[in-house]
Amino acid sequence: MSIRIGTASWADQGLIDTGRFYPPEVRTPAARLQYYATQFPLVEVDTSYYSIPASHAARQWAERTPTGFRMNVKAFRLFTGHQTSPAVLPAEVREALPQALKLKSVLYYRELPGELVDALWHRFVQALLPLRYSGRLGLVHFQFPPWLVRNRAGHAHVAHCVERMEGFKLSTEFRNISWLADEHAAETLAFQRSLGTVHTIVDEPQGFSNSVPAVWDTTHDAQALVRLHGRNAGSWGYSGARSSGRFNYDYDEAELEGLARQILTKLDRPGLDIHVILNNNAEDQAQRNGRTLMRVMDALGANVAKPAAASAPMGDLFELQA
Repeated sequence: MSIRIGTASWADQGLIDTGRFYPPEVRTPAARLQYYATQFPLVEVDTSYYSIPASHAARQWAERTPTGFRMNVKAFRLFTGHQTSPAVLPAEVREALPQALKLKSVLYYRELPGELVDALWHRFVQALLPLRYSGRLGLVHFQFPPWLVRNRAGHAHVAHCVERMEGFKLSTEFRNISWLADEHAAETLAFQRSLGTVHTIVDEPQGFSNSVPAVWDTTHDAQALVRLHGRNAGSWGYSGARSSGRFNYDYDEAELEGLARQILTKLDRPGLDIHVILNNNAEDQAQRNGRTLMRVMDALGANVAKPAAASAPMGDLFELQA
């Protein structure tokens, strides 16, 4: 069992503005990613949820990070069923929208013509290839919305996403209690196993329509994912502008030690690669908590991946894979 610890995003403006994580001389996007990779062996790409990244951007991420570094990439929000502004679609897709859809403030996956859906999936897969070829790509993370419920349509959409991403290692995270309530958890885990996806174990406030319990089990022989969203119950249940503080939470050391012990005891599987992502993303909370969690894990004798020191040249590898 090995453990990689990282945070959701490395370039959030709130993190940069604190001036506490990045040294003063680290001022450019390239320098920030290079520095981040000296602190953590894993990161979750959050921007891909809001818009599909360009493949040249992913190639730059690969070139700026060392061998052994891993990047989990969040799936584009339209694919998971979230409302999406037409403004964030690639220009050629946006221009090809039927006039009625161009006038809408938000779009849903089911509304788009099939040929435009195909074009978006193609662009997303192409964007991932530089990370895949370089060995940097970890999981492609599908975070489904609270309104994706456990029914025939919900199962069909999850299976559809897996089919579209054939050949990639996917993780799935649900935000509706119907999937992981006590009476349905075993069936949902079996569903994930049948699709070959990695079950996401979450730490988050409980008792809300958009929260699920932490189900400490695995659905993939080689991979597990734990996402720590914080415990800010005061903001978790709100939507819209009032949800802005949902992930504003600073874990204390005792809480992180408790989580570390759960990870080490409940996910004790030979050969399992465990990714732990801190998604409490106000200011530098995730980075500080991530460093503490690494230290706590070390003290407990865990096999924690360490950040690599230097980046390997990528040119020959990309030429080989072309």
